[in-house]
Formats: sequence, C-alpha cells, structure tokens
Amino acid sequence: MAIDKSLRLVIVTPERTIFDETVAQLRFPLFDGDIGVLPGRLPLIGRLGAGDLKVKMPAGEERHFFIDGGFTQINKGTVTLLTQRAVPIDQISVAAAEAELKAAKEQSARSDEQFARKAAALNRARKLLKLARTAH
Repeated sequence: MAIDKSLRLVIVTPERTIFDETVAQLRFPLFDGDIGVLPGRLPLIGRLGAGDLKVKMPAGEERHFFIDGGFTQINKGTVTLLTQRAVPIDQISVAAAEAELKAAKEQSARSDEQFARKAAALNRARKLLKLARTAH
C-alpha cells in the first residue's frame, strides 16, 4: 500500500468552511490531549477539545486557530475538523477573550451538571485568552 504524501486540512463550522488547503503537518487538541498529524497518518475518528490548532504550511509558514470542541476524521490524506468555533488567532481580541473569561467565572453552579459546564467554559476561556495574548 502506497503512503499518501499529501495532507489536506478541512475546518468546518456550522456556519461555513473556514479552511480547505494542503498542509505539511498539524497539531490540535483532542478531548484527552494533543495529537500531531503528518502525511500518511492512519485513519482516526476522535472528539476535539478546545485550544490551539497549529498548522504548518508546505512553504514553512505557521498558522494558528482557536478551535472549540467537535469531532475529527482523518482518512486518506484528509483531516476534517467539525467544530463549533474556529478563529484565526490574529482575529481574537484580548478584550473579548477577557470578557469571555469573566462571564465564565460569573456563571453560577449549583448542580454537578452546572459545575461541569462552568469548568468547561472556564477552560475554553483561559485557552482563548492565552492564544489571544500570544497573537498580540
């Protein structure tokens, strides 16, 4: 079996396709840790986490996106990320990220389910703020 030397990344949100290009490699968060992908990767289906999607382009340039949960499928040289939110980090406002963190901190939590939602919102907001500060 021949190994596919190309790697295509497709990022899809409920609103639109954010990215659809050939890449050299990428790294992104799964719900239980990061994964790196190179051309020739075996098929995989996984649940995405929130955090930094790092994309290395064929010319060596790096691009970063904040992704917010969803699912991934890797098959035949194509990595598809279906996510609620994907934002290039240069489009993330530090002030907006700080506001999201403040809102997450202010959520009340009286049940286990509410506590889990608040913890997830805090985790997302902290990662978003870290990426926003990195970009600016």
